[in-house]
Amino acid sequence: MAKPGPAVPPKIRESTKFYPFFKDCIKAIDGTHIPAMVRGRDVSSYRNRHGKISQNVLAACNIDLEFMYVLSGWEGSTHNSKLLSDALSRRNGLKVPQGKYFLVDCGFPPKSNNEKML
Repeated sequence: MAKPGPAVPPKIRESTKFYPFFKDCIKAIDGTHIPAMVRGRDVSSYRNRHGKISQNVLAACNIDLEFMYVLSGWEGSTHNSKLLSDALSRRNGLKVPQGKYFLVDCGFPPKSNNEKML
């Protein structure tokens, strides 16, 4: 796991394609489903929207595609927004520095507080 640096990464700073648009972006976040083996009454919780048994895993990468945060173990039926909420609320969880944001897809709703996300 890589730790985020305070400065704008060179890949963003030195590219007219990315700078200044992504200068405050520190990570990209997405959820992915990993096949799981579950038995008994818990099976239905782990069934995702495609009918497969899985766990939903949240991962955050920096611009160099290095993992900076991973949250695993959630049931496959869990929505990405629930994973993100859990990751942000944990004591040693995902942190959003003031003035920075994570790049996300439409599976994550915008935050209503000062956490800016795209």
